[in-house]
Amino acid sequence: MTASAPLSPTVSGQESAGHRLEHFPIALFSIIMGTTGLALAWLKAHAVLGLPVVIGEGVRGAASALFLILLVFYSLKILRYPQAVKMEMRHPIRINFFPTVSISLLLLAIAYFESAPEAAFWLWVAGALLHLGLTLAIFGSWLHHTHYDIKHINPAWFIPVVGNIIVPVAGVRLGFSELSWFFFSIGLVFWIVLLTMVLYRLFFHEPLPARLAPTLFILLAPPSVGFIAYVGLTGDLDAFARILYYTALFLALLLASNALRFLRLPFFISAWAYSFPLAALTLATLIISTRLPGPAFHLLGYGLLALLSLVVATLTFRTLVAIHRQEICVPE
Repeated sequence: MTASAPLSPTVSGQESAGHRLEHFPIALFSIIMGTTGLALAWLKAHAVLGLPVVIGEGVRGAASALFLILLVFYSLKILRYPQAVKMEMRHPIRINFFPTVSISLLLLAIAYFESAPEAAFWLWVAGALLHLGLTLAIFGSWLHHTHYDIKHINPAWFIPVVGNIIVPVAGVRLGFSELSWFFFSIGLVFWIVLLTMVLYRLFFHEPLPARLAPTLFILLAPPSVGFIAYVGLTGDLDAFARILYYTALFLALLLASNALRFLRLPFFISAWAYSFPLAALTLATLIISTRLPGPAFHLLGYGLLALLSLVVATLTFRTLVAIHRQEICVPE
């Protein structure tokens, strides 16, 4: 009896670790999207505004390391708790976060395109193939569902389909022009379809629960990334490019006008939904500043970069506090 007593905390600790691994959420990969988006914004700010490149490179390295860590943990979850993974795949909301893995690969490909083009190529290939597969699988589940309801629709539903718009950002520069148009077309057309559905749900049904409220920022991502991809595909700032950018800018103003509502929310992992859409708008603003005269968009780029950096720093701090308090990887 006495000899076995010291083993109890160890066994308890192992059980606790295993229990937490079982509840390791796929949504954690949205952290990679946010941090890589910040890295891309700083790397673009170096090219456009002359800001130090070391910041972007440092954030890129941290995002890469974190991606590998999360990948290891989720792979262990797949091996040890396959039923938990299947439950996430059947969940009407969590299923939409599986493509955050493929989007993370695509964003890392963009981030390494200049410094490590061969690695960027393979990251892009892996990300594009995985994202197409996930798009088909998730879209198929929507078509043949038995458990979805209008209350399940929220802006996170954009992630699987509209994530296709990210593929052309590096795809064009890698020489895959027609393939890039293929992915861009998927994302653009079904963004419009899903936008209609999401707005109908928001306008005529109950408000989003507090846990999902930060996903409203995802509304920013499709037109912002769409602008970046379209300008890359056409090489021109034409009327449609302006429509995409100014739609994103209007949505940013709409969200900013409701800032107090978001600031009052408690912290959830879903709060990382603030980061990547804001990064996409920052990148779009820096790009348009190089094509239009005057200082307005340069100043807006500075302001958005500062805001994005503050948001990611705050989210990182709040996430570390939540980890310390063991508030993450627990049953919801």
